Amino acid sequence: MLRTTILLGLALVAFGLSASADGGGFKRIRTQFIAALDDPGATSGTGAEKWGLWKLDPGPRGVMLGGGYEGLKKNGGVAPAKWKFDNNDWWLEEHGLIMEPPDTPLTAGKYMVTGAREVTAALTVYLMEGGTQRWELADGAKLYDVTHLPCRSARYTTPEGGSCSPDNVVRNEFPVTPGGPMPPITGCSKQDYAVLFVVAVEA
Repeated sequence: MLRTTILLGLALVAFGLSASADGGGFKRIRTQFIAALDDPGATSGTGAEKWGLWKLDPGPRGVMLGGGYEGLKKNGGVAPAKWKFDNNDWWLEEHGLIMEPPDTPLTAGKYMVTGAREVTAALTVYLMEGGTQRWELADGAKLYDVTHLPCRSARYTTPEGGSCSPDNVVRNEFPVTPGGPMPPITGCSKQDYAVLFVVAVEA
């Protein structure tokens, strides 16, 4: 997720923001990352309580499969960046990097999001009602439009009676094709998430 500086700069120019300027009722922030889960063609929906937010780029804070994971196990599941690995519920990105989980649920409010392609749009996440959060993109933007395709992420969990471990990952299935699904892993249940860049929040 760290390989996006130039594209993000172009997205900010398109939105009319610079690194030192506010605009449109939003204030520029250091890029954050939303893990979103819904139909790529949707412009609004429910279920945002299942979405997550990485306030820091999880890439540099992650642990590679193989030797990195072995080191993680030897350290009691604590990564060098001090986050704790859960062997029954863990995240993987497109290069085979184990990531810390995002913060959930999303805080209600407005986020300026982009996929660093052509579209930048305001995302509204509504207050929780009955355990459910609604979300909506402005100006008819679709979730796919604001998804950064090269960034792939998936959550792997242990089903009842199963054994979900990074040791079961087939290493030659990485890197994942931009826009493609994350690979299945023996013993794991998998849920793919879209990754949105957050470049500004409501002022």
